[in-house]
Formats: sequence, C-alpha cells, structure tokens
Amino acid sequence: MHFEQRSFYSRYLEKEMPFNIYGHTGKPVLVFPSSGGSQNEYADFGMIASCSTFIESGLLRFYTPDSYDNESWLANNKSAHEMAEAHNRYEGYIINELAPLMTYETDTASLIATGCSMGGFHTMNFSLKHPDVFDTAIALSGVYDARFFTGDYYNDLAVYFNSPIDYLPNMEDPWFIDRYRQNTYVICVGQGDWELPHLLQTQNFQKAFEEKTLPAWFDYWGKDSAHDWDWWNKQMPYFLDELHKQGKLF
Repeated sequence: MHFEQRSFYSRYLEKEMPFNIYGHTGKPVLVFPSSGGSQNEYADFGMIASCSTFIESGLLRFYTPDSYDNESWLANNKSAHEMAEAHNRYEGYIINELAPLMTYETDTASLIATGCSMGGFHTMNFSLKHPDVFDTAIALSGVYDARFFTGDYYNDLAVYFNSPIDYLPNMEDPWFIDRYRQNTYVICVGQGDWELPHLLQTQNFQKAFEEKTLPAWFDYWGKDSAHDWDWWNKQMPYFLDELHKQGKLF
C-alpha cells in the first residue's frame, strides 16, 4: 500500500500540521480522529487495514490529519465561546488548506468525511456546514450536540453554529437543503457498552433529519456493539461496501 507522512504550516492554526496518506489514487477520504487523536490513530487501531481492499484497489485514498481538539472542544480551561473560536480556526485549516490540497491531488471535486466518536461529531458538523466540499459522510458513534463538550453555552452563536442538533432543525436556506438532499449521510451507533450517550444523541439527530425530510441512513447495531475500535473496524468496511454497491464511492 502506498503511504506518505507529510505536513505543512497552517496559517489558520499558526503551527505545522502533520497528516498521513494511505493509497495511490481514488476518491479522497478525510478522517477526523477521535478525541485528541493523532494522524497515526486510524492506522494504529486497525482501520486502514480494515479498509485496505478499497485502498489497494485504487477506489479510495485516505488522508488522516492530526486533531486540534485539545485546543478547542477539550480545552476545559476555555469558555464555550473560546472553544468554538478555536474550532473555527481548525475549520479554516480543513476547508481552506487541507481539503483543497486533497481535491487537487486526486483531481476530485468532493470528499468523503468520516470519523469515530468525536470524529463522528466533526464528520457531521463539517459535512452539514460544507455540503459542497463533502458529498458523503460516515459518522460512527458520534455526538451531535456541542453541549457534550461545553455544557450550556447560553446561546453563544459561535457554539450554536457548531452544534448540528441545534442548527439543522432551523436550517431553511435552499442552497444547503438542496445539497443535503443530493449528498449521502450514514450515521451509525451501537447499543452496547459505553454507547448510551451516543445512542441518545443519534436518536435525537435522526428526528432532526426526519423533521426536515432529509435522506440519511441511520443504522443501529446490536447490544453487543460497543463504543470501541473493534466494532468500528467492522462497521467502516461494511458501509463502504454498501456504498460501493450503490455506486456512491466515485
């Protein structure tokens, strides 16, 4: 398998940001790490190996950037507003620096976003805020309410616009709605150990999609399916295979 370790200086984050690339060609997949995870996490926990069929065949090319969570949503010394502002700088890095590099290198107009746990939060937040950049999202065991990180944010708009469970029900802009209806959203959660808060958030998120009559695949795995890499290693190739059968990985 083709593998690269790379980095560049982000003017948004004012620091060098490393990322890995797995695969020689194919539609680009941007992987958001779990809480505070590094660019190596996805491979270290077996996810690249689990997806190797899609990578080695040239169907997909995975990009795994380092996280910025410890400076944003996990920075407990910051106010909710400061957390959101830090995240917005990370958003600038992803949308204006890394994503354009990915589309240029793969000669592809749009990306797949994916992530597990906190990576699932980023997957859906970025995909809903930028449906022109990400046409496919696969979120595993995510949370979709920024209060999970901030507590009550007292209607701070910087937080609100990064809390999908809040802004999606109020979305009326036809530009966004039209793209949501063209895109592909897969939201999965288990019902086993350590999944309860993620299960409840996924159920509430599904209600928001249904109230907006937006198409999405919400998939609830069984009571043996835990909030753990062993299960995400089963779920990710399963969903990639199903999307491939539907012709949605091109």
